[in-house]
Amino acid sequence: MTRTALIENLTAMLEDAGFMVSDRCSTRPKSFDIAARRREDLLLVKVLANVDAFDGPTGREMRRLGTYLAGTPLLIGLRSRDEDLKPGVVYFRHGVPVVNPDTALDLFVHGVPPLIYAAPGGLYVNIDGDVLADEREQRGWSLGRLATELGVSRRTVSKYEDGMNASVEVAAQLEDMFDGGLTSPVSVLDGAEDIREAEPTPDDPEVTPEDEPIVAVLTRIGFDVHPTERAPFNAVSEDTRRADNLLTGHSAFTEAAVKRARIMSSLGHITRTRAVYFVDDASRESIDDTAIIERDEIADVDDPDEFRDMIGERSRPPDP
Repeated sequence: MTRTALIENLTAMLEDAGFMVSDRCSTRPKSFDIAARRREDLLLVKVLANVDAFDGPTGREMRRLGTYLAGTPLLIGLRSRDEDLKPGVVYFRHGVPVVNPDTALDLFVHGVPPLIYAAPGGLYVNIDGDVLADEREQRGWSLGRLATELGVSRRTVSKYEDGMNASVEVAAQLEDMFDGGLTSPVSVLDGAEDIREAEPTPDDPEVTPEDEPIVAVLTRIGFDVHPTERAPFNAVSEDTRRADNLLTGHSAFTEAAVKRARIMSSLGHITRTRAVYFVDDASRESIDDTAIIERDEIADVDDPDEFRDMIGERSRPPDP
């Protein structure tokens, strides 16, 4: 299956699951391919046939964007260099959860979350330690008795009951012993943070010289500007006074700029942000719902409300 066909199939699947899906991000380079929203769940989805092609800079940018846009970065792929990705298993690349299309279908269409995740050393599951302790105590078993039955140390059983995850083989033994489910699902929509060590949001990249004038203006107006390196927009800008974001881009007013502005408009609706594109000279004030603003127009603006009024006159606000 080609990558284009894979993206089209996943887009159709997400729409069947009740997601609104953005236009495909067709600019290069690109940190993600589509954004999708279902109620409060926002996904930033990268699609690759071979997930080993997913590199560190892309992973760091997807994680940053997930933080600034309150969404979950997700990589969907078919295989790695060594093997096909298994259904029902969550993998990780550079801190981003990875699933295959079958796992995504089960999760988003059928509401069946994965129970297994891959980590160094094999496949693991979340053990509900409280349930395990209750089951053991109801049988009158000591920690030592359960350890003997499992062929592990007493200390290991104690760690399971304290929340340490177990291998798939141990989990299967426990469920056979106690004739019930002791595992809890992997929270993919929360970035699967329950099964990996919490890592801080990667630092923003340095502002490039060509970006500095726009960043300076936005900062003066009252925005925290987070530059991007591989997105179809140059930055996510957060209003320091309000819980609002902007997707901002800038360049000469070319056909490529028009294409990016259309993508930004589509992404703005999905991410619930406004989109603004700065140019030197333009013959129109908007492209879809991306406001087009000439640089000279904001040269002397220092009031965020004046700036927002300018945007509001040129674009429709994102859906709530």
